[in-house]
Amino acid sequence: MFSIFKRNRDAVNREQTDAGVKRSRDSWFGRIRNLFASRALDDSVWDEIEEILISADVGVDTTMTVLDELRAEVRSGRVADGEGAFDRLKELIAAELSASDNPDAWLDDDAVASPYVILMCGVNGVGKTTSIAKLAHHFTGAGKKVILGAADTFRAAAEEQLEILGERVGVDVISHQHGADPGAVAYDAWQAARARGADILIVDTAGRLHTRQNLMDELRKVRRVINGLDEAAPHQVLLTLDATTGHNGLTQAQAFTDAVGCTGIFLAKLDGTARGGIVLSIRRALGVPILFIGTGEGLDDIAPFDSREFVDAMLSSAA
Repeated sequence: MFSIFKRNRDAVNREQTDAGVKRSRDSWFGRIRNLFASRALDDSVWDEIEEILISADVGVDTTMTVLDELRAEVRSGRVADGEGAFDRLKELIAAELSASDNPDAWLDDDAVASPYVILMCGVNGVGKTTSIAKLAHHFTGAGKKVILGAADTFRAAAEEQLEILGERVGVDVISHQHGADPGAVAYDAWQAARARGADILIVDTAGRLHTRQNLMDELRKVRRVINGLDEAAPHQVLLTLDATTGHNGLTQAQAFTDAVGCTGIFLAKLDGTARGGIVLSIRRALGVPILFIGTGEGLDDIAPFDSREFVDAMLSSAA
């Protein structure tokens, strides 16, 4: 029985989520509680909250959907005061994110043939390789045997970078020389994972620009190779996004989703932005669940995404 993506709601994950949203909370979201507590629910309050949400990259459509619903409930009397409005706002934002809690992506007790294959994609510079190391560290900490496949043969020194991180984590890395066929690397990595009894295989891919059709075709080929070895694989196709790029990353994200059917998102560098509302924009634009967030530079700076914990941390009072 497998429990790779089993939710872990312990204090460590809550602390990591809190750390990841600190800049966003201190810059924007933490002001909302004070507004509801200190002011009457008039037009000036709604205008200010609207400005906060849009400035934090929540997105115009999501902001208006949430605030229109909340204002209607205040007018009808279903929400009576600022405290009730604040609590209801948290519920509405969590509901916008609820599809990110996709139960199909969290395997608590499902029997899965080994190796469980995770294909990682994303453009250069988003933190993909570091995110792979964090996942490997996360899974080895849960008692799983992990192997990494260095199928990013397009970028110079990518294999070496992954091998260094693999050594730090304590996992094997299967690689070829620079410029090798990435499909061949994926094939050999799967065979090695199967032969060595690995629970999880994480396959890195080139940080391909979504505008380079030949490279996107190559990514599709890697997926086909893996699927030819196991018709259920890859079990997850994770797209790494850089939270600090905000809305600029959504176009590339849509291209990857269209090309290889991304099943989840690893949102890296969340701690580096004051506009953590991008999480809601990603949810609305892509309809793909956020599975993990990167909350710092260390291997332990990772948390499984939980919409309720995220909203609670984001909307607590600013420091």
